Amino acid sequence: MRRPTAIVAAILWMLLSCALLSGVAVLGRYAALEGVALFQIILLRCVFAALSMAPMVAVRGRAMLRTQHLPLYMARVGIGFIAMTTWFAAISLIPVGEAQAIAFLVPLFATMGAAAFLGERVGWRRWGAVGVGFAGALIILRPGLVETSVGTALAVVSAVTMAASTLFIKRLADRDDPDTVVLITSLMQCVLAVIPGLWVWQGISLELWGVFAAIGLLGMLGHITMARAFRAADASIVVGVDFARLPFSVLFGFWLFGELIDFWTWVGAGVIFAAAFYTARRETRVQGAPRTGSVNREP
Repeated sequence: MRRPTAIVAAILWMLLSCALLSGVAVLGRYAALEGVALFQIILLRCVFAALSMAPMVAVRGRAMLRTQHLPLYMARVGIGFIAMTTWFAAISLIPVGEAQAIAFLVPLFATMGAAAFLGERVGWRRWGAVGVGFAGALIILRPGLVETSVGTALAVVSAVTMAASTLFIKRLADRDDPDTVVLITSLMQCVLAVIPGLWVWQGISLELWGVFAAIGLLGMLGHITMARAFRAADASIVVGVDFARLPFSVLFGFWLFGELIDFWTWVGAGVIFAAAFYTARRETRVQGAPRTGSVNREP
């Protein structure tokens, strides 16, 4: 069993990842509002993410490209490309804070996926927390009370595919170095994005080149820290920290666009946060308990 300190480290890595990836989302919305085409945004994001790792590759060499798990990478990249496409499409249509609130569905779907596909033990307490989390998601989405927009629907699709992608990240991080996972994924995403990206290509300003350089750097660092988080603890625990994207996104969105989210979105986010916090606290206590025959090992 991992020590509680490993779980704390995973949570801290994920918090940093949330801040970095929230920055990517806000800058991606900025580029979309400036008129840059969706697939050009994705192509430039992938290219700059790969370029951002060049100094690390120069130091560590071609060993970073060695893996025996190419089929896993191909599956992760394919699903991740759908998640990334629907995500950038969503944030071009709705505020980043709203999209991030909907993205709270990711840990709920990922917890179920971790139990179904990774063989992780998820006890009745965590299943109860998942149920509470879904109630929070319903408060955010308010089906039947609020009209579902195209942007909202795209954000939901992104959440489902992003949850599937996180499960592949977990499996890859258990087999390869986290930096290798990010590098190979970035290079493969570039190959996948190049044709649609060049098809819609248009000239952009020097300012936007700087924005995309920042998107690449923040995205690279965000996924490196995420991979380290998944390596330190179970996927069903780490993804619960994803709630931190909401305050980061609202803060950045308000700073750049003056955007705010409504009261019920905060309420729903708070419900999901409570479920995620209980799950992480329960896992830390169980893993920190002495191993004896009478101890309940249920996660």
